[in-house]
Amino acid sequence: MSSGDRPVLLPANQPRQFYRGGASIAALRGDASADFGPEDWVASTTTLYGRDDAGLTVLPDGTLLRDAVAADPTGWLGAAHVAEFGADTALLVKLLDAGQRLPVHCHPSNAFASAHLGCRHGKTESWIVVGTSGPEPTVYIGFRDDVTDERLESWVAAQDTDEMLAALNPVQVAAGDTVFVPAGLPHAIGEGVFIVELQQPTDFSVTLEWKGFLANADIGHLGLGYDTALECVDHSGWAKTLDSLIRRTGGDPAEVVNLFSEQADPFFRADRLQVSGSLVLEPSFAVLVVLDGEGTLGDVPLRKGSTVVVPHGAGEEVLNGELVAIRCRPPRVAG
Repeated sequence: MSSGDRPVLLPANQPRQFYRGGASIAALRGDASADFGPEDWVASTTTLYGRDDAGLTVLPDGTLLRDAVAADPTGWLGAAHVAEFGADTALLVKLLDAGQRLPVHCHPSNAFASAHLGCRHGKTESWIVVGTSGPEPTVYIGFRDDVTDERLESWVAAQDTDEMLAALNPVQVAAGDTVFVPAGLPHAIGEGVFIVELQQPTDFSVTLEWKGFLANADIGHLGLGYDTALECVDHSGWAKTLDSLIRRTGGDPAEVVNLFSEQADPFFRADRLQVSGSLVLEPSFAVLVVLDGEGTLGDVPLRKGSTVVVPHGAGEEVLNGELVAIRCRPPRVAG
């Protein structure tokens, strides 16, 4: 079984999804495209909702990453993290390539997930835009204005797609932009947007716009019924405060660019590493996604498209070469 003492190169892990995409993932990795491979779940200890094993990362030696972490949580995650979360990475990283607009949906909070879904984690997430295509790559974030319970219920009951989408704030995005998406915030990702997504390690989605995307409404409300599921939706208007969720980092030339504000710290952290030469990385469980160039992490060779899981027990590692990578890490904990 793989131990938590050295970085591990990971193969692609693309569980089948309900929407189109995957060409940008294939181009990044240098692999053949898949008709329904729009998500690559990197270093995943999380399964698709309602599934026993789909979505789990298999390490090169055949061990599930979930099992390897359970066998050596301190080696993989570090003592401080284990004291807070146990043998739980508290993180899921995805490459997500929207080959079509995703439906309007949101995710439950920790409190809602604990009360209704038997899980300590909800699903707050953040998007790091790493590529776009098309003339107006757009994401849709939060309602423009306050929405009443009755209005939201009527949209969902009638599956009024036009009204739901029109009620959201459209934001054009470019590579280097990041968007923080707190639990409850209604959102959709537009066609042609390619992101590295960090999120809490669940697959809980309340799909407001299910018609044309999901087989039936039951999947959209997580088996809770929409009367209960809609209680997790943030009804407030975000038009005046939208900038608090968005950062534009594409032009920052620093060697290490912190991609998120402090509001993300309780959930996850991410940096863009722009290395020319060498960079020392402190001990941490981390997921590395190489966007460009080539080099090494310790003795692990890296190239454009490489994805690597780094155990805390690997200690201080040196990143060498000429490359750009995203380093994703779990929530900040004391110690």
